[in-house]
Amino acid sequence: MATEGGGKEMNEIKTQFTTREGLYKLLPHSEYSRPNRVPFNSQGSNPVRVSFVNLNDQSGNGDRLCFNVGRELYFYIYKGVRKAADLSKPIDKRIYKGTQPTCHDFSHLTATAESVSLLVGFSAGQVQLIDPIKKETSKLFNEERLIDKSRVTCVKWVPGSESLFLVAHSSGNMYLYNVEHACGTTAPHYQLLKQGESFAVHTCKSKSTRNPLLKWTVGEGALNEFAFSPDGKFLACVSQDGFLRVFNFDSVELHGTMKSYFGGLLCVCWSPDGKYIVTGGEDDLVTVWSFGDCRVIARGHGHKSWVSVVAFDPYTTSVEESDPMEFSGSDEDFQDLLHFGRDRANSTQSRLSKRNSTESRPVSVTYRFGSVGQDTQLCLWDLTEDILFPHQPLSRARTHTNVMNATSPPAGSTGNSITTPGNSAPPPLPRSNSLPHSAVSSTGSKGSIADGAIASGVSKFATLSLHDRKDRHHEKDHKRNHSMGHISSKSSDKLNLVTKTKTDPAKTLGTPLCPRMEDVPLLEPLICKKIAHERLTVLIFLEDCIVTACQEGFICTWGRPGKVGLMSAPNQASSPGGTVV
Repeated sequence: MATEGGGKEMNEIKTQFTTREGLYKLLPHSEYSRPNRVPFNSQGSNPVRVSFVNLNDQSGNGDRLCFNVGRELYFYIYKGVRKAADLSKPIDKRIYKGTQPTCHDFSHLTATAESVSLLVGFSAGQVQLIDPIKKETSKLFNEERLIDKSRVTCVKWVPGSESLFLVAHSSGNMYLYNVEHACGTTAPHYQLLKQGESFAVHTCKSKSTRNPLLKWTVGEGALNEFAFSPDGKFLACVSQDGFLRVFNFDSVELHGTMKSYFGGLLCVCWSPDGKYIVTGGEDDLVTVWSFGDCRVIARGHGHKSWVSVVAFDPYTTSVEESDPMEFSGSDEDFQDLLHFGRDRANSTQSRLSKRNSTESRPVSVTYRFGSVGQDTQLCLWDLTEDILFPHQPLSRARTHTNVMNATSPPAGSTGNSITTPGNSAPPPLPRSNSLPHSAVSSTGSKGSIADGAIASGVSKFATLSLHDRKDRHHEKDHKRNHSMGHISSKSSDKLNLVTKTKTDPAKTLGTPLCPRMEDVPLLEPLICKKIAHERLTVLIFLEDCIVTACQEGFICTWGRPGKVGLMSAPNQASSPGGTVV
């Protein structure tokens, strides 16, 4: 196998890599693509994206995947590490004219063997609701592009809801929709609901309930991606202006912010326990942000170009024993950790837990996350306790195997938000009646969002202004870097009341909003491998494999250690038309 070099040799593609868990291996027979397996000419196309859903059928083969390539959208049975891919028989295939699919998301709540709801966003701004099993197109939202004419950058179902979904656009706006409601025949009129530092939220003014229910205007330039916290209560958004903004979704309040080292932020993800957020972007870095402390706790440098996807691996988290004298904490923390140890195979939210423990019980947790980028490289990272808790006594410090610079952040760096002491997240704010846990009532959902937000929102402007004063001078400027040249101008919507004060980025650098490189630990990747010829656009961690995809339209499966041997015979999987299994 070729040694790692400067990345210039095109044949230097890796097909396996080793970490502390063992050997990860590319499974060529589990590669998904267009049926003809021809590399897609990706010039000028939207990124290839992949969505998964499990239909919970009795056959044990309930996984389905959807991916977009250019103007095409495919829906396949995903056989993972068990059987070879059969590309000759997509369950559904669609080719679009005049617009391209850009992103998609399955409803996991309603998926069955007979029906599945899939949202698809498009380059011209529309959102389609389809059922690829029934081969039906049930609804088209923003059909006349009266709500937003710009590209859809991210679409997701609201956690816990069967009817609500959120859509982000390159205009910098987000819209909350209800699948049960129609869009109007004229452009919507809005009424201000909440305004804060660099964001505003409006409700839709109309005699009858119609979409969108809410309009969020966030930052400047495109809103590149958003992600809901595991409990569904918070929303993390990353924008082309280089800011991460974390909102309480129900009360529409800003919880905290972070600024990239330079350039736009392109991707964001939450740790499975909701305690940490990782971002990636045009500064070629991955940045780890503490939700409880509202501050940057580490950066990772391994990519040679923009980072396009970040994701936590909930299935690879080490729980280690060490000197009993090293730990202190609460009974609740320890019980959580014991629960973690017992239920490691359960859902992602129960899989991770708090790190500290009591009764001198020695348990520590290491988070694993990954990133892929336009440099065609996959990086894996470990977030260890010496990074998470840098102020512990020397006897508690972990080894710094994968830390290039373990300088701890200044003791006074508490971020730019009002938070509770310690590492625990602030107590949850009052929630509206049905969001996001109500999964049934469509009209009730709308009413509770708007009414609840108005009731709790207007009275909380004083709280917001107190927060705003603290970071007023940290306001962004996203135009100093050459990589920002393609930013679209803001929507000409007259109701966009977002403050846009420009400041020198040097005033942001060196503050808790954007610490200097020497002020936070710099992580080194566990592995950094070139795995594709074209830029990487997908990274998904599944229980028995890792899924990656590149802009040529190839979706690759990497078997986890010990899982590769489960693959059944490929049966002519090398034939161009795919395999009938």
